[in-house]
Amino acid sequence: MNADFDSYRLSDEHEALREAVRDLAENEIAPHAADVDEHARYPVEARDALVKAGFHAVHIPEQYGGEGADELAACIVIEEVARVCASSSLIPAVNGLGSIPILLSASEELKQQVLPSIAQGAGISYALSEREAGSDAASMRTRARRDGDDWVLDGTKCWITNAGESTWYTVMAVTDPDKRANGISAFVVHKDDPGFEVGPKERKLGIAGSPTREIYFQGCRIPGDRIIGAEGTGFKTALATLDHTRPTIGAQAVGIAQGALDAAIAYAKDRKQFGKAIAEFQGLQFMIADMAMKVEGARQLVYVAAARAERGEPNLGFISSAAKCMASDVAMSVTTDAVQIFGGAGYTKDFPVERMMRDAKITQIYEGTNQVQRMVMARALLR
Repeated sequence: MNADFDSYRLSDEHEALREAVRDLAENEIAPHAADVDEHARYPVEARDALVKAGFHAVHIPEQYGGEGADELAACIVIEEVARVCASSSLIPAVNGLGSIPILLSASEELKQQVLPSIAQGAGISYALSEREAGSDAASMRTRARRDGDDWVLDGTKCWITNAGESTWYTVMAVTDPDKRANGISAFVVHKDDPGFEVGPKERKLGIAGSPTREIYFQGCRIPGDRIIGAEGTGFKTALATLDHTRPTIGAQAVGIAQGALDAAIAYAKDRKQFGKAIAEFQGLQFMIADMAMKVEGARQLVYVAAARAERGEPNLGFISSAAKCMASDVAMSVTTDAVQIFGGAGYTKDFPVERMMRDAKITQIYEGTNQVQRMVMARALLR
């Protein structure tokens, strides 16, 4: 058998994309990252730079004015932005999360109505969770009822990333309470729709630059054609969406971990104790080796999951959950070790690793807690 040793590698286009995004991230996003975190402000510099370069939503197909990039490319963009600023990486990540339900299930008319504006820079958020329906999303209480040609939504969604900054919101609501999960439908709401309001910002441990808010629907009236797919298919669309987006959270986690590893290596070479650089001590060498090994393992799993999702392979649940779960656990471990390598300095805001450690934590929680990911994986294995 003749092995093609070029067959298992990123394409030249993917590598060129990484180089371009890294250059943009280091020059136009990294300089503002500490200030964005310190003042819990939306990273407008990152948004403007990403939109100008076309990196804010690379997955939007060309027929809607987008870049038409594959899911692996979308992961590379998120990873490289997260390497310098996790808050900023939620711009491309959430634009993916909010729009993939539309790409998967919406009518062509609805795609034409929404996707071109996202390609041009409008943001889109995703609204599934409620205070009493987090991991148990099927218990949601937000309702949608027909009224003439329109739909009217009532209820509250919580933990909505980039709420208040987004133009569009993909919203899951109950249309038939008797059918539980099969009675949930998906809708697209515009920020200017009557009866739609945005709540105050949550005060969070990390990703402080990405606003997280409740959103309220009080007799919120939307046109009848803004339903995504057939009535009652919303929950199926939500689950299918997560198969495609969980690897992007894995990519965000890998990026955070890589940023912390890069900082730890540079610091270990520079910091002197007992007359030599701390990088010369075997205890730290082993720590750094383990950190790099974990990051590379997580990266490969994320890329495999993204490639399989791009191909539309069946049974994506296991690989997507595995990628998200492993990468986020790695991010928490590696950022914690990075703080340790910096010692007392790592505990201060003079260096970025404490921010990276705080930012990493959410990757173990959102888009399904890692406990839920393990349930998904076990179910797939034991089916």
